Amino acid sequence: MPAGEVADDAVPTPKRAARGRGRRRGAELAASTVAQVRLQADELALLRAAMRELGLNTTSDALREGIRLLVREARETAAAEEIRDFYTGGQAPLPEGVTAATADELTAADNEQW
Repeated sequence: MPAGEVADDAVPTPKRAARGRGRRRGAELAASTVAQVRLQADELALLRAAMRELGLNTTSDALREGIRLLVREARETAAAEEIRDFYTGGQAPLPEGVTAATADELTAADNEQW
């Protein structure tokens, strides 16, 4: 998209605004911001393929989903850091009845391919 242009699905319209009101709550209604991103052709192709696979209808929907995932990842990272800090770098205790993984099991897990 040339500089200065806004993606069609980023332009607020009365219909889009009304449609979005049912999904949003409280403070989320108070403000919105238009964000612009420059994608390489391969990135755009990957984004569109992901959108089709996940049934996301607009670029905005896809970007919101990406932001949701980034926020979740950041929260998980923060929780892991908090646990690590609590145990001052030591190993957190395993739940009752759970045995520690062996070196071979850890290596096998590291080598696992999806």
